[in-house]
Amino acid sequence: MAKLATYWQRGEAIDYKNETAAVIPANTLLIVGSVLGVAGMDIPVGEVGSLHVEGVFEIPKKASTAVTAGAKITYTDTDGASPASGSNPVYGYAVEAAAAEAATVLVKLLG
Repeated sequence: MAKLATYWQRGEAIDYKNETAAVIPANTLLIVGSVLGVAGMDIPVGEVGSLHVEGVFEIPKKASTAVTAGAKITYTDTDGASPASGSNPVYGYAVEAAAAEAATVLVKLLG
């Protein structure tokens, strides 16, 4: 017997429920499982809002770390975006190079 699927949404942004004790401000970077997303709006406590998981975003970059165009990118709240290595999760790739002294890098999120 065939398994059936029901269309739910396009997927560039997904529904995300704020289960924290504070409002999640728009443009906040959030790691959800193995996905990096960007809050598309302020998300009140206990409410559902949009989380962009695809697209190109300017993201804070790890200090003193150069990034080459096309490099696979990982992210942590502590360090920001940096080239992925070892078993670090890959959340996207650099759209263009960023010098070590740059504060941000353009990243295409993989969803």
